[in-house]
Amino acid sequence: MVKVLLTGGSGFIAAHIVDVLLQHGFETVVTVRSEEKGKRIIDAHPDIPKEKLSYVIVKDVAQDGAFNEAVKSTPPFDYVLHTASPFHYNINDPVKDFLDPAIKGTTGILKSIKAYAPSVKRVVITSSFAAILNGDKHPKLYSEQNWNPITWEEAQDHAKVYRGSKTFAEKAAWEFVEKERPNFDISTICPPLVLGPIVHYLNSLDAINTSNQRVRDMIQGKFKDGLSPTGVFIWVDVRDVALAHVRAIEVAEAGGKRFFVVAGYYSNKQVADAIRETHPQLESKLPSTEVPDDFPSDVYEIDNSRSREILGLKYRALKETVSSTVESMLEVGA
Repeated sequence: MVKVLLTGGSGFIAAHIVDVLLQHGFETVVTVRSEEKGKRIIDAHPDIPKEKLSYVIVKDVAQDGAFNEAVKSTPPFDYVLHTASPFHYNINDPVKDFLDPAIKGTTGILKSIKAYAPSVKRVVITSSFAAILNGDKHPKLYSEQNWNPITWEEAQDHAKVYRGSKTFAEKAAWEFVEKERPNFDISTICPPLVLGPIVHYLNSLDAINTSNQRVRDMIQGKFKDGLSPTGVFIWVDVRDVALAHVRAIEVAEAGGKRFFVVAGYYSNKQVADAIRETHPQLESKLPSTEVPDDFPSDVYEIDNSRSREILGLKYRALKETVSSTVESMLEVGA
């Protein structure tokens, strides 16, 4: 039996990864911040025996040695999927409160694996399009070759600190492997805006991932008088992101590679139109069909060929994703 450690098990993407891991026959151990969150995950999978799904508690992923005990296992782990990111509400000092924890959370688990889990063959790390994006000047084409050119000084701007943290954390992971030459290789997954069904046992409508908030706000009538700016015009379904993580441990050729996991383009107007088409009963909550679309005519190109050719991904269409996202929200009372 192949055994996998999944960090940040109660996160939006990780909750979907749990389902894919179990479907693919992996023995799965998740890290969570509390007993309560661990029990929720177990209770949500009543048909899975405890030897196939269990949890360990890691209260603060940014602490030195946070994962030292979590990576020790009998039988030992074969793979680690690292989706956990430091959790906090207040950013007073961008370096101390955000940048350092993001970097240490990533390098910390790599150090723990090297020291205490020599059986691990590969670590897959959740990065982000934020580590690819050039917010000041978009290139003609985005692919895995692009890196966000943000500097350490620029990243201390509160508006840019998230993008900086993702960029520096991913770079730190690649540098760790290059310098430390551990017993494992790594792959990184870089998704843009992530839409998809919410996980009922973890999420309330007040506590859903940031990307899905726009869908919730639309079906609750908060954009009836007009849409907010779209922002970044590319998206992906959470179920495709989850599959990408699992395929990255199943496919030998995925080692040592970065994956830009992106389905295609979207705008807030296109999301609203998809809701209108798939759930016409929500028409009264939605903005007028006359609301202009802010999708740019000169939008950058995207290349997701590596994820399709190596990981075998077949991306869901926007309408399917929006429909299932809305359905999941209506089920919890949106």
